[in-house]
Amino acid sequence: MDARHSALAQADQRAARAAVVTDRELTITRIFDAPRELVFKAWTDPTHLVQWYAPHGCTLRIDEFDLRPGGVLCFYLRNPNDHDCRCKGIFREIAVPERIVHTLFHADQDGNLVEPAEAGTDPDWPRETIVTVSFAEQDGKTQVTLHHTVLESIAKRTGAYQGWSEILDRLADYLP
Repeated sequence: MDARHSALAQADQRAARAAVVTDRELTITRIFDAPRELVFKAWTDPTHLVQWYAPHGCTLRIDEFDLRPGGVLCFYLRNPNDHDCRCKGIFREIAVPERIVHTLFHADQDGNLVEPAEAGTDPDWPRETIVTVSFAEQDGKTQVTLHHTVLESIAKRTGAYQGWSEILDRLADYLP
């Protein structure tokens, strides 16, 4: 390899490393004009959750919702414009009314983990992710910070970023 090609290869390697370093996990923050306790309840009561916890045009069916550390979350997301999705997770932390932490992965009909590519998702999507939703009171309003352990670039490429944004839009519309 001549010096020119070697320099180009090294520049490509540096750019690839920089992309890895600068790509961050998905984090979205929104302010809701509602008290923290009410916003937390909308996230933790399945009768409320099914009203808004899906992107525009999609519907949600909750098959299992055991809100306690070690409890199971299992839902089916029906998307008329794309592939449907069954997801499952385990609640790791419930701190009323401050934080919810749970794992999340693609699942089959029996709740077993399905590899992302087998589920029709981008093969770069992680096998299992962690979703952390934090609720902070701000002058009678609530700041919600959603953190999902998937790289933002992958979330944007797969539509997950847009999906979370639409879910938060629907929550804003749903809250009184």
